[in-house]
Amino acid sequence: MIGRLLLTATGALALAVPSVAQDMAITNATVATGDGSDPIEGATVIVRGGKVVAAGRDVAVPAGMEAIDGTGKWVTPGIFSAITSLGLWDVEAVGESDDTSARGGPFSAALDVATALNPDAQPVLVNRMGGVTRASIVANPSASIFGGQGAIVDLGADPDMVTRRRAFQTVALGEGGARLAGGSRVSAQALLRNALREARQYGDDAQIPGMASQPPEQRSGDDIPLDPRLVDNRTERGDDSLLTRFDASALVPVVRGEQPLYVYVERAADIRSVLALTGEFPQLKLVLVGASEGWLAARDIAAAGVPVIADPLDDLPSSFEQIAATQSNVGRMMRAGVKVALGKLGGGTGSQPRNAPQFAGNLVALTKLPGATGLSWGEALASITSVPAEIAGYGGRLGVLAPGAAGDVVVWDGDPLEVSSAPVRIFIDGVEQPMENHQTRLRDRYRNLERGDLPKAYDW
Repeated sequence: MIGRLLLTATGALALAVPSVAQDMAITNATVATGDGSDPIEGATVIVRGGKVVAAGRDVAVPAGMEAIDGTGKWVTPGIFSAITSLGLWDVEAVGESDDTSARGGPFSAALDVATALNPDAQPVLVNRMGGVTRASIVANPSASIFGGQGAIVDLGADPDMVTRRRAFQTVALGEGGARLAGGSRVSAQALLRNALREARQYGDDAQIPGMASQPPEQRSGDDIPLDPRLVDNRTERGDDSLLTRFDASALVPVVRGEQPLYVYVERAADIRSVLALTGEFPQLKLVLVGASEGWLAARDIAAAGVPVIADPLDDLPSSFEQIAATQSNVGRMMRAGVKVALGKLGGGTGSQPRNAPQFAGNLVALTKLPGATGLSWGEALASITSVPAEIAGYGGRLGVLAPGAAGDVVVWDGDPLEVSSAPVRIFIDGVEQPMENHQTRLRDRYRNLERGDLPKAYDW
């Protein structure tokens, strides 16, 4: 029986998976391109060969191309979740289905989330139906201050969700890093500096090739290569090394600036300490994550040219490192010239990034409150589409409706930043995605159940 059920389920999945990208034009819609500009009414979006060809007003539909009437609809790029754990868990409360942390494991920086991603996890499907088409996937630092290497993914209904693996490294500082490092920020900072020094020395001594000289995987052209020396144990290391060979190797691209380092940090003083790292390791490519007090250090962040992934509405201090948290944090940082994407490790935009439009809309609403600093509508949409794509290294290629960008297009039944609106059609790389998941199937199964009906387990 189980085999038949699996066969039935597999068949249903196969039927649900779309096949190829379709050439199309969505006409007469309200189009928001995601680049920070205002929405355009009566506009057209054209996708050909999985790429956006044009978006705007007075765009002619090529002869013979399928035209979708977008009257009354809004069209945007797909949401790009700046940081989330989608694909690493099925039920967060069930440890066996949760691969977001490896508290008891021997490795840290070497962890590669791409090895555990599950494109069929129901949270992936649910969030895809919410308009999320791309994401940066992270594991939480747990065994050490390093969380491992994150991946850039798409949420398409196909077996391979990885766009780029080993795309960035994560590290926890502040209070979280202090706990993992033995109880103090001093220890966390010492561990981080020692790790970067070891990685720098290890990379030089072992002559570990850089990304540009030896890209072993031809996936996107900018993948971080796996060090070929990890297949054997010929590389000797000093007796006082704290990192394992795998972890040291994984940090070589970080210290060389080939792999961004996402740093979890909240307090303004801690942010400045992180920015100071570039004095010792000038090639570091930093991204701040959290930054609840970022507005207090906004000028320093802007001057350093470091982007931020910030919780959109983190205004109640849940710890001493968030005493100055305010809902105006994102707006104030942007006004200071900081590039800010919305995101969070957990909660509203972390485990459920489909809620990102709601939070972005709330930042627009802030502009109506005296004394508050919010975002314009265009800025708010960009903070969940094009800006996270830029931080991930895909500026102009993802998260935007511009010529040459991926055909990640979402058609909404209304203003996407209003909670009453929802996607009605979703395309990833020009391929239309199924509008079905476990939640919709449960809804349909039980919506018309009569009192005398047999339990659904007897339906064949």
